[in-house]
Amino acid sequence: MRARRLTYRDVAQTLRLSEPSVKRLFAKGRFTLDRLEEVCGLLGLTLSDLVQESAPAIPALRMLSAAKEAQLVSDERLMLVAVCALNHWGVDDIIRAYRLTRAACLKLLLTLESMGLIALMPGDRIRLLVARDFDWIPGGPIRQYFCTHGLDDFLESSFNGHGETLEFVQGMLTDAARTELAAELRRLKAASTRNSASVII
Repeated sequence: MRARRLTYRDVAQTLRLSEPSVKRLFAKGRFTLDRLEEVCGLLGLTLSDLVQESAPAIPALRMLSAAKEAQLVSDERLMLVAVCALNHWGVDDIIRAYRLTRAACLKLLLTLESMGLIALMPGDRIRLLVARDFDWIPGGPIRQYFCTHGLDDFLESSFNGHGETLEFVQGMLTDAARTELAAELRRLKAASTRNSASVII
């Protein structure tokens, strides 16, 4: 539900129940098979899909190898689709935003699947296989690429659009304050993957 940005209210409307009743259903986990099928229908899943997605899988990927990062850097379209997928975009979101055909997008996603980043599910749904703390190699190909090609482009923006801002702050921090700031930046980084905001840390 979170991945599809659906709320308890959406489920309540589908099941023709009150929102508190739906919350109790999820809290207690007491679904009849018919109810479960209705929720799956709302999510665009079959019961078989649900079983497959909830089954124990290989450990979530925390970092790619340097060779696989280099593979992404060597193909900018592949890297673009990888970044979109890691930020929970669906196939339709990607082809709507960029000049990619569905066939080209799916071909790139299959490459990402072979790299262990995603699983391409029935209905062209993208299932991430990465851990919550997935990151690029410090000093690796991806970070080097963005420092060389992305940083100047990012900073040249006027930052005058809705919700945009750019701030430079000067100051000296204690060791404790630096530790606290690093923790806050990690939380911000994790939160940024759930929306379309541009964040540079």
